[in-house]
Amino acid sequence: MEMRTLGRTGLSIAPLVFGGNVFGWTADEKTSFHLLDAFFDAGFNAVDTADAYSTWVPGHQGGESETIIGKWLKQSGRGRDEAVIVTKVGSEMGPDRKGLSAKWILQAVEGSLRRLQTDHIDVYLSHWPDAETPYEETLGAYDTLLRQGKVRHIGASNLSAEQLRAALDVSKEKHLPRYAVLQPEYNLYDRASFDGPLRNLCMAEDMGVITYFGLARGFLSGKYRSHRDLEGSARGGGIGKYLDGRGMRILGALDEVAADTGNTQAEIALAWIMSRKGVTAPISSATNLTQLESLIKAASIRLSDQASRLLNEASE
Repeated sequence: MEMRTLGRTGLSIAPLVFGGNVFGWTADEKTSFHLLDAFFDAGFNAVDTADAYSTWVPGHQGGESETIIGKWLKQSGRGRDEAVIVTKVGSEMGPDRKGLSAKWILQAVEGSLRRLQTDHIDVYLSHWPDAETPYEETLGAYDTLLRQGKVRHIGASNLSAEQLRAALDVSKEKHLPRYAVLQPEYNLYDRASFDGPLRNLCMAEDMGVITYFGLARGFLSGKYRSHRDLEGSARGGGIGKYLDGRGMRILGALDEVAADTGNTQAEIALAWIMSRKGVTAPISSATNLTQLESLIKAASIRLSDQASRLLNEASE
């Protein structure tokens, strides 16, 4: 399998990252173990999670996903260096347990390490911008963790080009560690925030880019084509915005490429992201082995120039 270098981190990862948001939520512990085993057995090596997964589930406190990954790491028999673990800090875990202050980062990392049952995190991301905390304070906390060896590399999620530029400037001016990885939302429909200045900056700075919502919350699977399709679906609120003329054009292009290649719309949508200049790998999740097999298949698809052009034009 083609391995890709995650920017300046030097880490080698496969072209698809498993999204661990489902662990402990829509995939129980036993299912999660089976999915992780199959994913790694297929030659993939990176999993993405966050300390806040899955606080949105009634009765959950956050950390459920990290806990399952930690248990799996312990019982899988794999060496720690066989897995690239990406986790995040900053989302709200409770009162005074959120944001990117040095105090909270230094406290939160200990919880993540304990749940993951490891002595280090490969890539630690700032989950969201924190307007109340200066970049210098956040990066100073990461400097401490990097020096201690508890974190190997740092990055950020959901930053604009202006915010990323400002963070990189502070790193240079204050001689602090720099973000090496960005995690933006990116798919055939949601292109505007990454394509353009942000992608150009990431490429100029040789940053690794792992994208999320590759299937636009499931819309690009082709399952949802009208508001009637959303009735009774928990995804209704998030997918409704895609049911416009542009969304239908994108689905039409996916349908055409899928028919020509024999692949599913979801597989084509992920393959398109993998082919994009400046992207290291998309994140995608699965809750059963059939879905996982489709994700694995997507990583081997090579889109023709004609297919890429059709998808690009439909999504512009």
